[in-house]
Amino acid sequence: MKTFTHARAFRAALIAAAFGGASTVALADIKDYKFELVDQTVQAGPDKTITVRLMNTKTGKPVPDAVIFATRLDMAPDAMQEMATKVTPVPGAEPGSYKFKATFGMAGRWQLSLGAKVQGETGTVDSKDSMKGKVSLVGLGDGTFTAKRQ
Repeated sequence: MKTFTHARAFRAALIAAAFGGASTVALADIKDYKFELVDQTVQAGPDKTITVRLMNTKTGKPVPDAVIFATRLDMAPDAMQEMATKVTPVPGAEPGSYKFKATFGMAGRWQLSLGAKVQGETGTVDSKDSMKGKVSLVGLGDGTFTAKRQ
């Protein structure tokens, strides 16, 4: 009787391990995520809204409920990293989109740097990696900024 009970327990453990192992295989690699600028043009001035979308590149779908823990907006593309401005999260974005308010005080190239954690993934999505560190908001001279991949 004990042999039968042990065999059933062993079989149940194997089945549980098989299902548990299968559920972890479906997760994406952290490199399968990227940030995209939604609004290609931003007006100069105080309290301007910047919207980004976090995308899963394998599925092509936006990623909701990520935790954005690092934000920075500066003029690093123009070698003025010290020209940084405060970036404030704004609620009310659609799922997978994240909004921020910032002040664009002068014309020039601005770089938005973000760091995010995606639920169920290890590692960090970094905008410098996912946007290749080359997406800037470039002043057009007419009071607007446009997204430019360099």
